[in-house]
Amino acid sequence: MLVLRLIYESILFAFNSLRANRLRTFLSLLGITIGIFAIISVFTVIDSLESYIRDSLDSLGSNMVYVQKWPWTPPEGETEYPWWKYMNRPVPEIGETEELLRRGKTFDNAAFLFGFSRTAQFGSSKIENATVMATSEGILDVWNLQIASGRYFTESEMRNGAPVAVIGSEIEKQLFEGMNPIGRTIKIQGYKFQIIGTYEQMGQDAFGTSMDKNIHISAVKSFYMIDVRDKDRGQTICVKARDNVDSDQFMAELEGIMRNIRQLKPMEENDFALNEVSIVSNQFDQFFAVFNLAGAIIGGFSIIVGGFGIANIMFVSVKERTKIIGIQKSLGAKKYFILLQFIFEAIVLSVIGGIVGLLLIFIGTQIVSYATEFTIILTVDNIINGLLISSIIGFIAGFMPARAAAKLDPVIAINSV
Repeated sequence: MLVLRLIYESILFAFNSLRANRLRTFLSLLGITIGIFAIISVFTVIDSLESYIRDSLDSLGSNMVYVQKWPWTPPEGETEYPWWKYMNRPVPEIGETEELLRRGKTFDNAAFLFGFSRTAQFGSSKIENATVMATSEGILDVWNLQIASGRYFTESEMRNGAPVAVIGSEIEKQLFEGMNPIGRTIKIQGYKFQIIGTYEQMGQDAFGTSMDKNIHISAVKSFYMIDVRDKDRGQTICVKARDNVDSDQFMAELEGIMRNIRQLKPMEENDFALNEVSIVSNQFDQFFAVFNLAGAIIGGFSIIVGGFGIANIMFVSVKERTKIIGIQKSLGAKKYFILLQFIFEAIVLSVIGGIVGLLLIFIGTQIVSYATEFTIILTVDNIINGLLISSIIGFIAGFMPARAAAKLDPVIAINSV
C-alpha cells in the first residue's frame, strides 16, 4: 500500500509540475523524447531491414544449394576475394543438371537457369531491357512458384525448346494493359512466343530480383537466341535437398557428383562453387551486430542528453518544494519516503517523454510504409525496450536530486526562503 501511495503521489507531483512549469517541462521532456526517438527508431529500421533481408534469403531456399562459377564469399581463412582463381572456371551447363538429377539420392529436384535482357513487344506496347529467364523444367518446384492463370510448361515443351512463355505480373500489366495475355503472342529478338501462363505477383526481394518482371522461356530455346558456350551469363544450377536429409550428407553427395561430372582428380581443387544461403545469412549476422552497436552508441548520446534534462528539472523541483519536504520530515516522513517520491516522479516524467517518442516513431513507420514499398514495423520488443530505457534513464537522472532531498534537515528546509 505504501508503494502504491508513493507512486500515486509521485504521479500527482509530476503532473502538477507539468502544469505549473509547462515550458520548462516541455524543454526537459523534449530531450528524452528525442533520445528515445533516436535510439528506438534506429533499432526499428534495423529490425525491419533485417526481417526484409532474411525473408528474401528464405525465398532463396534454406535447403537449397546454388552450383555456380563464382563463390558468394571469400574462401574460409582468406580475407580477400581471389577472383583470379575463378576466372577460367567452366560455367554450369544444362547437361550437368540432368546428370545431378539422375545420380543424386538426396536431391529433391534441380533446375538450370540464367538470364539476359531483350526488348519484348506486343503490338504497339514495348518493354526495353526486359529480363528473359531461361530455365529447365524443375524451376517451378525448386523456387515454389505459383501460376496465376493459364498453365506451366510441359516436359516436352522444355526439352524441345517450344516457342512458349510464362510471364510475371509486371510484364502482363505493361504489355497487355488489362487484356487476357493467355494465347497471345509476343516478340523477343525477332522470335515469336505464345503466352501460356502468368505467375502470381510476388513483389521484389532485398536483392532486387522478382519473377514479376521476368519473361520465362525454355533454356533450350534460349540457346538459339544467345551464345552461352563457355561464356559467363550467370549460369546456375539450383539443387534442392529432400526433406529431413542431413545437410552435410547432401553437400558431400553434391560435391562428389559434380567432381565426377567434371572429371577432377583427387588432389585437384573444385572448379565450381557450392553457394549456400546460410553463408550469406552468417555474413548478415555480423553486419547487423555492428549496425545495432553503432545505433545504440549514436542513440545513447541522445538519451544521455535527455537524462541531463530530467535531472535538471528534478533539481529545480527539489528546490521549489524544500519547505514541503521539511514539513513532511517534521511529520515523521522517512528518508526513503522522500527518496522514492522524487525517483518515481523522475521515472514518470521520463516515461512520458518515452511514450511521446514511441508515438512519433509509430506515426513515422505508418508514413514510410504507406509512401514506399518498404514496410517498417514498430515491434512489441522495441516498445518495451523504449519504455524500459526511459524508465532506467528516469531512475538514474532522478536519483541524485532525490538523494539530496532525502538528506535535507527538516528545520533548515522549513525555514528556507
